[in-house]
Amino acid sequence: MSALVPRYSATLPAALMLLSCFAIDARAQDNSPWQRDSHSAIRLLAGSRSGPVMLGGIAFQLQPGWKTYWRTPGDSGVPPRFDFSKSENVEAVTVLWPAPTKFDDGAGGHSLGYHDQVVLPLRIVAKSADKPMTLRADISYAVCERICIPVEAKAELAFTSVASTEDTALSAALDTVPKPTNVGDPNPITIRDVRRDGKTGVIVDVAVPDARGVNLYVEGPTADWSLPIPSPRDSDTPGIKRFAFELDGVPPGVKPDGAALKFTLVTPDKAYEFNLNLP
Repeated sequence: MSALVPRYSATLPAALMLLSCFAIDARAQDNSPWQRDSHSAIRLLAGSRSGPVMLGGIAFQLQPGWKTYWRTPGDSGVPPRFDFSKSENVEAVTVLWPAPTKFDDGAGGHSLGYHDQVVLPLRIVAKSADKPMTLRADISYAVCERICIPVEAKAELAFTSVASTEDTALSAALDTVPKPTNVGDPNPITIRDVRRDGKTGVIVDVAVPDARGVNLYVEGPTADWSLPIPSPRDSDTPGIKRFAFELDGVPPGVKPDGAALKFTLVTPDKAYEFNLNLP
Protein backbone atom coordinates (compact mmCIF):
# COMPACT_ATOMS: atom_id res chain seq x y z
CA MET A 1 0.00 0.00 0.00
CA SER A 2 1.41 3.36 -0.92
CA ALA A 3 1.18 6.23 1.53
CA LEU A 4 -0.69 9.36 0.56
CA VAL A 5 1.51 12.43 0.76
CA PRO A 6 -0.27 15.80 1.08
CA ARG A 7 0.39 17.94 -1.97
CA TYR A 8 1.58 20.90 0.14
CA SER A 9 4.34 18.98 1.93
CA ALA A 10 6.78 19.42 -0.94
CA THR A 11 6.31 23.17 -0.91
CA LEU A 12 6.47 23.58 2.88
CA PRO A 13 10.28 24.05 3.12
CA ALA A 14 10.12 26.68 0.38
CA ALA A 15 7.29 28.45 2.19
CA LEU A 16 9.21 28.41 5.46
CA MET A 17 12.28 29.82 3.71
CA LEU A 18 10.13 32.57 2.22
CA LEU A 19 8.68 33.46 5.63
CA SER A 20 12.19 33.44 7.07
CA CYS A 21 13.32 35.88 4.39
CA PHE A 22 10.39 38.15 5.22
CA ALA A 23 11.34 38.03 8.92
CA ILE A 24 14.96 38.88 8.16
CA ASP A 25 13.85 41.73 5.91
CA ALA A 26 11.52 43.07 8.64
CA ARG A 27 14.36 43.06 11.14
CA ALA A 28 16.65 44.79 8.66
CA GLN A 29 14.14 47.60 8.28
CA ASP A 30 14.55 48.49 11.96
CA ASN A 31 18.12 49.72 11.42
CA SER A 32 20.20 51.05 8.56
CA PRO A 33 23.52 49.53 7.42
CA TRP A 34 26.58 50.56 9.39
CA GLN A 35 28.43 53.50 7.83
CA ARG A 36 32.07 52.86 8.74
CA ASP A 37 35.26 54.90 8.73
CA SER A 38 38.68 53.88 10.02
CA HIS A 39 37.85 54.31 13.73
CA SER A 40 34.05 54.41 14.11
CA ALA A 41 30.70 53.46 12.63
CA ILE A 42 27.18 54.89 12.77
CA ARG A 43 23.69 53.75 11.84
CA LEU A 44 20.07 54.78 12.38
CA LEU A 45 17.60 52.84 14.52
CA ALA A 46 13.82 52.88 14.11
CA GLY A 47 11.43 52.30 16.97
CA SER A 48 7.85 51.08 16.68
CA ARG A 49 5.63 53.24 14.56
CA SER A 50 2.41 54.27 16.31
CA GLY A 51 1.02 57.78 16.15
CA PRO A 52 2.73 60.99 15.01
CA VAL A 53 5.59 60.93 17.59
CA MET A 54 8.13 58.11 17.33
CA LEU A 55 11.40 57.13 18.95
CA GLY A 56 14.48 56.52 16.84
CA GLY A 57 18.19 56.62 17.45
CA ILE A 58 21.68 57.19 16.11
CA ALA A 59 24.04 54.38 17.17
CA PHE A 60 27.79 55.03 17.37
CA GLN A 61 30.48 52.35 17.60
CA LEU A 62 34.02 53.46 18.48
CA GLN A 63 37.27 51.54 18.41
CA PRO A 64 39.00 50.99 21.78
CA GLY A 65 40.77 54.14 22.96
CA TRP A 66 38.74 56.43 20.71
CA LYS A 67 35.93 58.78 21.74
CA THR A 68 33.40 61.18 20.30
CA TYR A 69 31.81 64.23 21.88
CA TRP A 70 28.73 65.38 23.77
CA ARG A 71 26.68 68.38 22.60
CA THR A 72 29.06 70.54 24.70
CA PRO A 73 32.55 69.05 24.28
CA GLY A 74 34.25 70.61 27.30
CA ASP A 75 37.68 72.22 27.15
CA SER A 76 38.37 70.76 23.71
CA GLY A 77 36.62 68.79 21.01
CA VAL A 78 33.93 69.10 18.36
CA PRO A 79 30.24 68.43 19.05
CA PRO A 80 28.31 66.28 16.54
CA ARG A 81 26.06 68.05 14.04
CA PHE A 82 22.95 66.55 12.44
CA ASP A 83 20.95 67.59 9.38
CA PHE A 84 17.59 65.84 8.90
CA SER A 85 16.23 68.28 6.32
CA LYS A 86 16.19 65.70 3.48
CA SER A 87 13.82 63.40 5.37
CA GLU A 88 10.35 62.57 4.04
CA ASN A 89 7.17 63.18 6.05
CA VAL A 90 9.18 64.43 9.05
CA GLU A 91 8.08 67.58 10.84
CA ALA A 92 10.80 67.75 13.51
CA VAL A 93 13.62 65.73 15.05
CA THR A 94 14.93 66.29 18.58
CA VAL A 95 18.26 64.71 19.56
CA LEU A 96 18.35 63.47 23.16
CA TRP A 97 21.77 63.21 24.78
CA PRO A 98 22.83 60.47 27.23
CA ALA A 99 24.91 61.67 30.17
CA PRO A 100 28.53 62.11 29.04
CA THR A 101 31.80 60.83 30.47
CA LYS A 102 34.61 63.22 31.44
CA PHE A 103 37.99 62.55 29.77
CA ASP A 104 41.47 63.99 30.28
CA ASP A 105 42.06 65.82 27.00
CA GLY A 106 45.86 65.54 27.22
CA ALA A 107 46.34 69.31 27.38
CA GLY A 108 45.58 69.94 31.04
CA GLY A 109 41.82 70.11 30.60
CA HIS A 110 38.88 67.78 30.15
CA SER A 111 36.54 66.89 27.33
CA LEU A 112 33.03 65.44 27.55
CA GLY A 113 31.75 62.62 25.41
CA TYR A 114 31.39 58.90 24.83
CA HIS A 115 33.57 55.86 24.27
CA ASP A 116 33.01 52.30 22.99
CA GLN A 117 29.36 52.67 21.95
CA VAL A 118 26.41 54.96 22.53
CA VAL A 119 22.89 55.45 21.17
CA LEU A 120 21.55 59.00 20.92
CA PRO A 121 17.73 58.72 21.09
CA LEU A 122 15.71 60.75 18.59
CA ARG A 123 12.21 62.07 19.19
CA ILE A 124 10.67 62.27 15.72
CA VAL A 125 7.42 64.02 14.81
CA ALA A 126 5.79 62.95 11.54
CA LYS A 127 3.89 65.41 9.39
CA SER A 128 1.21 62.78 8.72
CA ALA A 129 0.95 59.78 11.01
CA ASP A 130 -0.72 57.61 8.35
CA LYS A 131 1.82 58.19 5.58
CA PRO A 132 5.24 56.57 4.93
CA MET A 133 8.15 58.20 6.73
CA THR A 134 11.84 58.08 5.87
CA LEU A 135 14.54 59.59 8.07
CA ARG A 136 17.64 60.84 6.26
CA ALA A 137 20.57 62.13 8.29
CA ASP A 138 23.75 63.95 7.30
CA ILE A 139 26.02 63.55 10.31
CA SER A 140 29.24 65.43 11.08
CA TYR A 141 31.26 64.34 14.10
CA ALA A 142 34.82 63.85 15.30
CA VAL A 143 36.58 60.81 16.70
CA CYS A 144 39.63 61.38 18.86
CA GLU A 145 42.45 59.46 20.47
CA ARG A 146 45.55 61.67 20.66
CA ILE A 147 44.42 63.54 17.58
CA CYS A 148 40.92 64.30 16.30
CA ILE A 149 39.67 63.11 12.92
CA PRO A 150 36.53 64.67 11.36
CA VAL A 151 33.94 62.26 9.97
CA GLU A 152 31.09 62.90 7.51
CA ALA A 153 28.40 60.22 7.21
CA LYS A 154 24.99 59.80 5.61
CA ALA A 155 22.28 57.35 6.69
CA GLU A 156 18.72 56.63 5.63
CA LEU A 157 15.97 54.54 7.22
CA ALA A 158 12.24 54.06 6.64
CA PHE A 159 10.02 53.75 9.71
CA THR A 160 7.65 50.87 8.96
CA SER A 161 7.52 48.45 11.90
CA VAL A 162 4.48 48.25 14.15
CA ALA A 163 6.68 46.44 16.69
CA SER A 164 10.39 47.16 16.19
CA THR A 165 13.21 44.84 17.22
CA GLU A 166 15.11 47.98 18.32
CA ASP A 167 12.55 49.04 20.94
CA THR A 168 14.53 47.50 23.83
CA ALA A 169 17.80 49.17 22.79
CA LEU A 170 16.07 52.53 22.33
CA SER A 171 14.33 52.28 25.70
CA ALA A 172 17.67 51.50 27.38
CA ALA A 173 19.27 54.49 25.64
CA LEU A 174 16.41 56.73 26.77
CA ASP A 175 17.09 55.70 30.38
CA THR A 176 20.63 57.14 30.10
CA VAL A 177 19.35 60.62 29.20
CA PRO A 178 19.43 62.98 32.23
CA LYS A 179 15.99 63.42 33.78
CA PRO A 180 14.61 66.99 34.02
CA THR A 181 14.21 68.18 37.59
CA ASN A 182 14.16 71.40 39.60
CA VAL A 183 16.57 72.98 42.06
CA GLY A 184 15.56 72.09 45.61
CA ASP A 185 13.36 69.13 44.68
CA PRO A 186 13.12 66.65 47.59
CA ASN A 187 15.36 64.07 45.91
CA PRO A 188 18.38 62.46 47.59
CA ILE A 189 20.49 63.76 44.69
CA THR A 190 19.80 67.34 43.60
CA ILE A 191 21.20 70.86 43.30
CA ARG A 192 20.48 72.63 46.57
CA ASP A 193 21.84 76.10 45.85
CA VAL A 194 23.43 78.24 43.13
CA ARG A 195 24.97 81.56 44.07
CA ARG A 196 27.47 84.12 42.82
CA ASP A 197 30.97 84.32 44.25
CA GLY A 198 32.26 87.80 43.51
CA LYS A 199 31.76 89.29 40.06
CA THR A 200 32.68 86.29 37.92
CA GLY A 201 32.49 83.22 40.15
CA VAL A 202 29.59 80.81 40.64
CA ILE A 203 29.17 78.30 43.48
CA VAL A 204 26.89 75.27 43.14
CA ASP A 205 26.02 73.05 46.13
CA VAL A 206 24.85 69.54 45.33
CA ALA A 207 23.10 67.25 47.81
CA VAL A 208 24.37 63.72 47.29
CA PRO A 209 24.69 60.80 49.75
CA ASP A 210 27.96 59.61 48.19
CA ALA A 211 30.12 62.21 46.43
CA ARG A 212 32.33 59.65 44.66
CA GLY A 213 32.03 59.76 40.90
CA VAL A 214 29.71 62.81 40.87
CA ASN A 215 30.28 65.43 38.17
CA LEU A 216 28.55 68.67 37.24
CA TYR A 217 28.47 70.34 33.81
CA VAL A 218 27.08 73.73 32.83
CA GLU A 219 25.94 75.19 29.51
CA GLY A 220 24.94 78.67 28.49
CA PRO A 221 21.70 79.69 26.75
CA THR A 222 23.20 79.63 23.23
CA ALA A 223 25.91 77.69 21.40
CA ASP A 224 28.31 80.67 21.42
CA TRP A 225 28.67 80.41 25.19
CA SER A 226 31.66 78.30 26.28
CA LEU A 227 31.56 77.96 30.06
CA PRO A 228 34.23 75.90 31.82
CA ILE A 229 33.57 72.56 33.50
CA PRO A 230 32.80 73.22 37.21
CA SER A 231 35.56 72.07 39.58
CA PRO A 232 35.06 70.40 42.98
CA ARG A 233 35.62 72.59 46.04
CA ASP A 234 35.85 71.77 49.74
CA SER A 235 32.54 71.71 51.58
CA ASP A 236 32.17 71.69 55.36
CA THR A 237 28.58 70.46 55.17
CA PRO A 238 28.02 66.67 55.31
CA GLY A 239 26.11 65.34 52.32
CA ILE A 240 26.96 68.40 50.19
CA LYS A 241 29.42 68.38 47.31
CA ARG A 242 30.44 71.85 46.18
CA PHE A 243 31.41 72.92 42.65
CA ALA A 244 32.68 76.24 41.37
CA PHE A 245 33.32 77.83 38.00
CA GLU A 246 34.20 81.18 36.53
CA LEU A 247 32.03 83.01 34.02
CA ASP A 248 34.64 82.60 31.31
CA GLY A 249 33.52 82.03 27.74
CA VAL A 250 30.57 84.45 27.87
CA PRO A 251 30.10 86.03 24.41
CA PRO A 252 31.54 89.55 24.09
CA GLY A 253 29.12 92.28 25.09
CA VAL A 254 26.72 89.85 26.82
CA LYS A 255 25.89 90.34 30.51
CA PRO A 256 25.56 86.98 32.31
CA ASP A 257 23.14 88.28 34.97
CA GLY A 258 19.88 86.36 34.72
CA ALA A 259 21.14 84.13 31.91
CA ALA A 260 19.32 80.80 31.43
CA LEU A 261 21.83 78.08 32.31
CA LYS A 262 21.52 74.32 31.97
CA PHE A 263 23.22 72.15 34.60
CA THR A 264 23.75 68.42 34.11
CA LEU A 265 24.43 66.46 37.29
CA VAL A 266 25.93 63.01 36.64
CA THR A 267 26.35 60.25 39.22
CA PRO A 268 27.52 56.66 38.65
CA ASP A 269 23.88 55.49 38.58
CA LYS A 270 21.68 58.41 37.49
CA ALA A 271 21.82 61.80 35.82
CA TYR A 272 19.63 64.90 36.17
CA GLU A 273 19.16 68.11 34.21
CA PHE A 274 18.34 71.51 35.77
CA ASN A 275 17.36 74.72 33.99
CA LEU A 276 17.67 77.94 35.99
CA ASN A 277 18.54 81.59 35.66
CA LEU A 278 21.90 82.76 36.95
CA PRO A 279 21.50 84.97 40.04
